[in-house]
Amino acid sequence: MAAENEYEGEPDRLAEKLAELDEELIERRAESLRASLEDYELDEEDAALLAGLQDAGDGIEYLPALPVIAIVGRPNVGKSALVNRILGRREAVVEDTPGVTRDRVTYKAEWLGRRFSVVDTGGWEPDAKGIDRSVAMQSEVAIELADVILFVVDATVGATSTDEHVVRMLRKTSKPVFLVANKVDDARHEPEAAALWNLGLGEPHPVSAIHGRGVADLLDAVLEKTPDVSAVAKHEIGGPRRVAILGRPNVGKSSLLNKAAGEERVVVNDLAGTTRDPVDEIVELGDKLWRFVDTAGIRRRVHMAQGADFYASLRTSAALEKAEVAVVVLDVTQPISEQDVRIIDLVLESGRALVLAFNKWDMLDTPEMENQDRRRYLEREIEQDLAHVAWAPRVNISAKTGRRLDKLVPALEQALDSWDQRIPTGKFNAFVTELVAEHPHPLRGGKQPRILFGTQAGTRPPTFVLFTTGFLDPGYRRFVQRRLRELYGFEGTPIVINMRVRERRQRK
Repeated sequence: MAAENEYEGEPDRLAEKLAELDEELIERRAESLRASLEDYELDEEDAALLAGLQDAGDGIEYLPALPVIAIVGRPNVGKSALVNRILGRREAVVEDTPGVTRDRVTYKAEWLGRRFSVVDTGGWEPDAKGIDRSVAMQSEVAIELADVILFVVDATVGATSTDEHVVRMLRKTSKPVFLVANKVDDARHEPEAAALWNLGLGEPHPVSAIHGRGVADLLDAVLEKTPDVSAVAKHEIGGPRRVAILGRPNVGKSSLLNKAAGEERVVVNDLAGTTRDPVDEIVELGDKLWRFVDTAGIRRRVHMAQGADFYASLRTSAALEKAEVAVVVLDVTQPISEQDVRIIDLVLESGRALVLAFNKWDMLDTPEMENQDRRRYLEREIEQDLAHVAWAPRVNISAKTGRRLDKLVPALEQALDSWDQRIPTGKFNAFVTELVAEHPHPLRGGKQPRILFGTQAGTRPPTFVLFTTGFLDPGYRRFVQRRLRELYGFEGTPIVINMRVRERRQRK
């Protein structure tokens, strides 16, 4: 926090100054700043962003959901190596030990200008007895969550009984399935790949994920069959707003959904992790319809998740992809844990709106000393562990009794309104100009980076772009973010501030 404070100086009159500015003056200033960018080296992306400003208006943007390509197969056939090859960088963990993929599972990728998501589904328990069931379960999830499936087989080993087990399931789907014969490092191994025709999944695509051989041809073929917009993760336009209920196991997510729905829709059990599949429910709350998704409880860490819990985490990520706002449920009777913070960070990474629901609050409303102590400790934990989401609306509820559940609706509406909010370009530049005049960026290496022009490039979440002459300190960017929140609200939504550092054109 100290890094932020160095920019603040004396209390400013930013709000009053902005209120005094004439609309026409604001627009003229913004046009002048925009024109000054012509003196700087801009790339095609900059030009497209600036060209889009004229018709941006105040409309809400719906970005189409990227198509999802899932990679399945038994352990140690090279799924993660293939993911890394497709991404062009080393993201997925690759080891010669079966079953090491248990961390992040969804990646954004691009090939020849087409963007898509890759799901690496390699996480199950390395328990030989349960391997058939685990691989089958993984394939089942992949079929459910993907637009296209890549089934990877080790060509040097050939098809095993586990592979054939999965093939039976893949034959039943109407989605495109590509049979990838991996570890075909040179032409001598081609006959081994050809032998996989017998699986009945069509032509085997021989590749070497480690060396890159054949991967470009595979991607060309895959993208021919890949839709431009995902059919499984599509973002509906209109209709009930979509709410994901997240939280670690046994914090009361299913109880919350049942109470909101007014009936027992989801199995509630004191055994942590009862819920395995996301359950979509249309629920009426506050005279409005909402689509609630109750997600499987996230275990301590995805890479520690075993078997079914791994797939629960995979489905949770998918639910978050489809949601617009996440309600993270926290159990007030327990200390805020690393798990809780990790789940909140997952929401921030996904760019979704956020509401924090403190459940079992009725237990702290009794006069007993230990409950009063817990309340005091809880406030301290919130201050320390959740300082980075101090902007998220908080509701204190009891999912079991339904107490204060009516407070959830205004919080959801506030978070979604902020998520959709757009600041006109003129106003945003006036804000930046006045802010910098009051709180200039400190000199760094004898130079002072200047902000040339700023614009809101998108909503959901609100995303701002600053054209600058040099890098702005992270603390200064956080300060800009905080002042944006103080002046324009944005309660319940992450704010993204991107920089484009541009150099002055060389005069000829």
